[in-house]
Amino acid sequence: MRMRTMELGVGAFILAGFLALVILILNVSGLSLASSSEGYKIYARFENIGGLTVRSKVTISGVTIGKVTSITIDEDALKALVEMEIQPQYDYLTLDSSASILTAGLLGEKYIGITVGADEEMMTEGDEIEDTQSALVLEELIGKFLFNKVNE
Repeated sequence: MRMRTMELGVGAFILAGFLALVILILNVSGLSLASSSEGYKIYARFENIGGLTVRSKVTISGVTIGKVTSITIDEDALKALVEMEIQPQYDYLTLDSSASILTAGLLGEKYIGITVGADEEMMTEGDEIEDTQSALVLEELIGKFLFNKVNE
């Protein structure tokens, strides 16, 4: 009987550890079991997205206000077209807002940081952020530094 109790205890401990691991994976990846409320979609074009992925965060002053829902190529401008879904309570993004691709943490997670402008008109469904700043690519910076040193 004592052996059976120990086996049940070990099994419960393993199950609790597995559940904790699943919850950790969901939190780290940004996935959610609950469906989020639909917001409005805005767009931005970038020269280089440098590792930005679908489901990346969209923030203002470090506060998450939405997520990236799609990344495609604009065949006319040959730039990356990023579609972002902004939560409906953040309806104060102005038409002259700017978007930058930034890096968070040591692992280099990319996200979009939005800086709100001073325009009177607000963004609505389907509007585009015109002022964008592409991702900082480390390899390009190293190449510029090395070639400038060689030229001296």
